[in-house]
Amino acid sequence: MPRSLTDRFLDKVTAGPLGCWDWTAHIKPNGYGQIKVAGRPQYAHRVAYELVRGPIPRRLVIDHLCRRRHCANPDHLEVVTTRTNIRRGISPAARRARQTHCARGHRFDQANTYRAPNGTRHCRACAATRTRRMRLTK
Repeated sequence: MPRSLTDRFLDKVTAGPLGCWDWTAHIKPNGYGQIKVAGRPQYAHRVAYELVRGPIPRRLVIDHLCRRRHCANPDHLEVVTTRTNIRRGISPAARRARQTHCARGHRFDQANTYRAPNGTRHCRACAATRTRRMRLTK
C-alpha cells in the first residue's frame, strides 16, 4: 500500500532552530526544499502549507516568516502578494523600497518624489540641483 503524502513529507523534516521544520531531502540551488507529488516536483513549503491550510489562492505566494527557505513548518508560512514578499526580503529591491530618504538625505514624500514609468523613485530636490548645475556649466 502506497504511503500517504503526509507520511512521506513528515519523514523528510527534522526539528531546526526557532521551531523550524528543516527539510532534509532534496534542496534546490535556490535554497528551497523539493518533494515529488504525483510524479511532479513541488516546493516542500508549498506542499506543507496546502496539507495543513488548504489551497494557496491564485496570484499569491508563500512568505517564510522565519526567513529560512528550507523551513517547511506551516506555522512559519504566510500567504502574501509578491510585492509584500519582496518588500519583506533583503534583496536590493527590498532595501530600496524601504528607503525613506534619498542618498543625500531628502525625504521620499509625495511632494519630493517622482516615480518613473518603470516604478523607480527619484528625488525632485536632487534632480533640481542637477539641472541647475548643468545650466551653469553650459
